[in-house]
Amino acid sequence: MGMTPKSGVFLAGCCVSAIAGVGSVFELSYGHPTYGTTATAIILALSVPITVLLFWAAVQDTKANQ
Repeated sequence: MGMTPKSGVFLAGCCVSAIAGVGSVFELSYGHPTYGTTATAIILALSVPITVLLFWAAVQDTKANQ
């Protein structure tokens, strides 16, 4: 069957959180994060598990609907 709309939402969220994580790494490595070191580090720390969780949820939902 393929991907369901619910899986698509999970996957879109996964992409957004992954982009936030990569952006945070670049901001921290640059040395002067726009939102400050603490806020950027928190974004990075939250984006990694959120990315993994949303990707896992998208895969599980797609598997369940095949």
